[in-house]
Amino acid sequence: MVKVRAARAAEAGALTALVMRSKAHWGYDAGFLAACAPELLIRPGEVTARRIVVAENRRGTVLGVASLEGAPPRAALGLLFVEPSAIGQGVGRLLYRDVLRRAVELGVRRLVIDADPHAAGFYRAMGAVAVAGPANASDAAAPAASAASALVRFEAAPVPLADWARAWTGGGRAVHVGNVAEFNAQFADASLDRGQSAAHHYACLAAFYSPDPAALVLPRPVPKGWTELVCRQLGWSEVEVYDGLAEGDPGLCEAVRARPALAALLTGAGLPLVPWGRTRPFGRLAGRPWRAGELRYESKSAAHALFGRILADGGHPGIVLPAQWRAAGRWAAGRLLAARTRAGESTVLKSEHGVGGSGTTVVTPDRVRAAGGARAVLRRLPRGPLLVEEYVAGPAEGEGPRDLTYDGFVDGTGRVYEVGGAVMDVTDGCYRGATVGPGVVPAWAEKPLASFGAAVGRELAESGYRGWFDVDFVADGAGRLAPTETNLRLTGPSVAFMVAARLDALRGAGHLVRIADRVELGARLPEAQLDELCAALARGCAELGAVFVPAIPTGAFEPAPWLGVLVAAHDRGTLDTAEALVRAGARAVGAEFSAFSRSAPSSR
Repeated sequence: MVKVRAARAAEAGALTALVMRSKAHWGYDAGFLAACAPELLIRPGEVTARRIVVAENRRGTVLGVASLEGAPPRAALGLLFVEPSAIGQGVGRLLYRDVLRRAVELGVRRLVIDADPHAAGFYRAMGAVAVAGPANASDAAAPAASAASALVRFEAAPVPLADWARAWTGGGRAVHVGNVAEFNAQFADASLDRGQSAAHHYACLAAFYSPDPAALVLPRPVPKGWTELVCRQLGWSEVEVYDGLAEGDPGLCEAVRARPALAALLTGAGLPLVPWGRTRPFGRLAGRPWRAGELRYESKSAAHALFGRILADGGHPGIVLPAQWRAAGRWAAGRLLAARTRAGESTVLKSEHGVGGSGTTVVTPDRVRAAGGARAVLRRLPRGPLLVEEYVAGPAEGEGPRDLTYDGFVDGTGRVYEVGGAVMDVTDGCYRGATVGPGVVPAWAEKPLASFGAAVGRELAESGYRGWFDVDFVADGAGRLAPTETNLRLTGPSVAFMVAARLDALRGAGHLVRIADRVELGARLPEAQLDELCAALARGCAELGAVFVPAIPTGAFEPAPWLGVLVAAHDRGTLDTAEALVRAGARAVGAEFSAFSRSAPSSR
């Protein structure tokens, strides 16, 4: 265990020696080191003024030193040096994150870093952004440097955890309950996965239900290496994992309650319990009352009616509501679909509930004719109640995003918090992922998205709902948004928002985060090879200045293997490059392992 503490004046000489050893590690000659010595000197009387801290191990051995110099709103990382024998062990990362944390507390909003060229990769991996112009000895925020022209300038923007993120869990750690299958099962919708295998995979997203988990409660076992990598990437201290609790059925909360000691441990720690979504069993576990009708707006027809009531009051000129009809039966749905087909209209067929686009089908006239008529189309859909909805034609390809979402939550007092907007990746009605962050939502959509989303939040609060919600939209070709459904639970975009909030606080403001539900693997990987793949992808993204976080590891063990992933960066170009690297790396490693498996001698 390595910890950070304030340096002592009496250590100044020893710390200076450490700094010089660290500088010499990169192979500089004696003349260069002698020229650098005055600027790297730590004087006893400066230790407090320069806000110098050290990292030390359990034995009290000092492994590194860092300083935060200057005054808000702009300051400098004056020193960050690690004992050569400890380089690569996470000491520099620990010290850098401590500097950012202290900068936030001081009110610093711009941190200048004049880095040795050999350390440039480290600062890039930590989220600092390279800026134009060499280090300048006359810069009041940076220490004087005789070799300034050899330094590489970076900047970071320290920020506290977002206000909404602090409000979500009270600013502290939380227990995350991965009850995805349990949430889905309460609707008994034929469009949902009866075996709940997909839901159990998505329960892995419990790692990201808040910016700082204390414990994860999961229905199926997860790889130990996965949780270790996620903790390292997101700077979490130890997270307790309770997995394999409900492998055969969706009843995770009941499985926890059937283990009284575990239930007492999770509920007695004084930490908030955060589920994927509200259920009656979760209410019993958490000791929260279950309100009848609390989730009624999970119904797509109920949500449509809610949207209509909001729009009837006016005040949302950028929003248009597609017509929707609830079919009394399959014959009625067939007649509606046939009539729309004859009129040349495309149609959206929806079940009352569904997740990730399950139960939603876009049907064009050509598709109806190719299938042999409206009834033939309907025979291929899940049984159960069916909604027939007007199709909203979107913008021309390349003219802007088609699918957007608004995220927010209602706290225990009924106050509505805005989290933000995201752009979703939706293919043929199926959700594939989402991107959140500054500038992601186009400017024309920002105001109507936020205004209507907030209005929905107020209605949900008035109805008694408490918890996370989102409102999904499609953009039409005229620059308007059409709301399509509400989700009264956490979602893929909500996970991206949580990670963005954590990374902003950990690495500096302005992260774009993309969650991709399924990154295909070329072969099923044993757990050790999956760990190797994820570690390699994390290193590759770090070299770009991006962050890779495996979000759903258990899909890698399916017959058709896949990973859910998160990638983050400070700009769109780096984000796209990182995603491409991850997808290519996943395919390549899978193909290599598959080829090795085919060529290996049989054990028979």
